[in-house]
Order: sequence, then structure tokens, then C-alpha cells
Amino acid sequence: MKILFADKKLEKLANDDRKLIAEMGKRRALLLRRRLTQMTDAANLEDLRKLPGRYHELKGDRKGQWACDLDQPYRLLFTPIPLPIPANSLGQKLLIRITQVEIIEITNYH
Repeated sequence: MKILFADKKLEKLANDDRKLIAEMGKRRALLLRRRLTQMTDAANLEDLRKLPGRYHELKGDRKGQWACDLDQPYRLLFTPIPLPIPANSLGQKLLIRITQVEIIEITNYH
């Protein structure tokens, strides 16, 4: 999958291991690097759902966003591109058609 970033600061952080470890700690930095690698290696969003990290769609005021686990309680939040997610005639989401995501933040939203 192709990964985009919502802002340059987040992109710089994600691509600088030393800065990432300094800002987030070694454990979260390693987990973030692992999740980004999983995203890059996956062909589509459906593939991600099968991987460790609990990739899941959010609800409520975060509808349209997805998250995966980092270290508790932090999550990596992203949006699939395009939105809305294409669906078949029965209304089932076609996650296989999502081959690009935008990373929007690393946060504890609970």
C-alpha cells in the first residue's frame, strides 16, 4: 500500500528513527515502524485486517478513520483513500480496493 502523511511534521518523525525514539520511546517507536512496514507490504486494507496490530474501523466522531495498536493506550490513526470506501451492490465494503492510506496521528483517543 502507499502511505501518505497528513502533515510534514508527522512524516519527518516517522522517517527519522532517532527523533522517533527520542519523542516516543523505544517501544512505541519500534511498534510504529512495524505497523508502517506492515502497511507498506500489504497490497490492500483487507490484507491489513489479517495482521497483528488489530487494524479496525472507528465509530462515532471518528467515523471514517481506522486505527491499529501501538503500545497501550496509543494508536496509529489513518484514513483509507478513497473515502467513502467503495461497496458492492449489497452494501459490503470492498476493502480490497483500498491501496492507499493517509496517516493522521499517533494518539490516545480513549
